Amino acid sequence: MKILYLETSSKNCSVAVSDNEKLICLCEEVSENYKQSESLHTYVEWALEGAGISLKDIEAVSLGKGPGSYTGLRIGAASAKGFCYGLRVPLIAVNSLESMVEPFLGDNYDFVIPLIDARRMEVYTAVYDGGTGKELSDTEAKILDETSFEEFKDKKVLFAGDGAKKAKDILNLPDAVFKEDVYPSAQYLIRKTLEKIENKEFEDMAYFEPFYLKDFHGVKKKKSEE
Repeated sequence: MKILYLETSSKNCSVAVSDNEKLICLCEEVSENYKQSESLHTYVEWALEGAGISLKDIEAVSLGKGPGSYTGLRIGAASAKGFCYGLRVPLIAVNSLESMVEPFLGDNYDFVIPLIDARRMEVYTAVYDGGTGKELSDTEAKILDETSFEEFKDKKVLFAGDGAKKAKDILNLPDAVFKEDVYPSAQYLIRKTLEKIENKEFEDMAYFEPFYLKDFHGVKKKKSEE
């Protein structure tokens, strides 16, 4: 089964193609300027070309659904829906935090905790078992302080993601490992996607929305008071 993967929730614009569990091609780039709008469809073309297949060969589309960049998520969701409608294939959506955990499973950590940088001292996060990848706490927007995650003080913990830098500066966890250069990546959506296909956990495209977690913070014009 040929599957197209899109992950646009962060600074990493990432596209992958797999044949069942085998990764065939990956195209991605981390950019401070969030280049999803200009790069995503080019990366899809490159990934398909690298995989040696055409778009009509795709049998399902998988999307990293967030949390993360509001604009990036909207672009990814719109593109995924467009491909699914055009190809008449199912849409699968995976929590983007799970793709940050996947590469570290089995690396002898008790827990892997992804941290996506949000506003000020806030991060999007959840706690995962370091061996199985099982989600142990719900995804949340968490404001960090010196007492955050103190329940893991005597455990082997990896904090992964661009929110790890500010976490390292404030958390009182001297034995924890912090990896800042970790972003959601399309290549790490494969395992969870295949599980969802097996269980027929497909999205209803008419109602699907990305996992924004928080409302968009834009500049609102005040209504004139009469």
